[in-house]
Amino acid sequence: MSGAVAIRCEGLGKRFDGTWVLRDVNLEVRRGEVLGLIGPGGHGKSVLLKCLAGLLSPDAGRVLVDGEDLARLGPLGLARVREQYGYVFQNYALFDFMTVRDNVAFPLVQQAHLSAEEIDGRVASRLSEVGLGHALDLLPRELSGGMKKRVGLARATVGEPAILLYDDPSAGLDPVTSSKIFQLIARMHRADAATVVVSHDIDRMRAVCDRYVMLDHGQLVFDGPEDALGGAPDTVRAFFHDAAATQRRGGA
Repeated sequence: MSGAVAIRCEGLGKRFDGTWVLRDVNLEVRRGEVLGLIGPGGHGKSVLLKCLAGLLSPDAGRVLVDGEDLARLGPLGLARVREQYGYVFQNYALFDFMTVRDNVAFPLVQQAHLSAEEIDGRVASRLSEVGLGHALDLLPRELSGGMKKRVGLARATVGEPAILLYDDPSAGLDPVTSSKIFQLIARMHRADAATVVVSHDIDRMRAVCDRYVMLDHGQLVFDGPEDALGGAPDTVRAFFHDAAATQRRGGA
């Protein structure tokens, strides 16, 4: 059962070079749920995720986190709110000059309220959970794509954040590694956390997502669980089922 609203979008709009990428998006993300964000490529999913995290500012409407309007917060207020977040980036976003250990420790060091021993313990434990306990002293260039994804996931979750955002966590990975990533997402989710997963991997999303929202040309065209698809527009049902069928034909 989903809990209180963690993030609310009200009439959210975002444009680049005069073109609206998001238009009038109204959305709630609740604690305790895993929300799947789906839709065709280039239709605003990653932009919406960045707006939810306060990495992009809206050009219309607003984003509220626990009732606070992100656009009205100053740098210190925004930094305080962002301490609640864990973000898994599509392109890994690891620090090339840092070891795996230091990459995962980074958010804990930034919070500055844990001892070095506590940080080391948390990092080692989380890396062991994602199957990388042996990789503490490796650099990102020494890792495979799947290992980098797991390091990113470990870094995003090591601080037990209240809000977790995953931007296409299985992109570019083989089917076996993709399945492992989604298993980790399910394992890391907590009953008091709000989680949003952007992906085209419909079959694997089914194992973790409680609800789906679909963006089409920057507009929210569906919001509900999979069993509500019967009443959804034809374009929504076609996308949902065609995406899953394409993955199965590809051996995913």
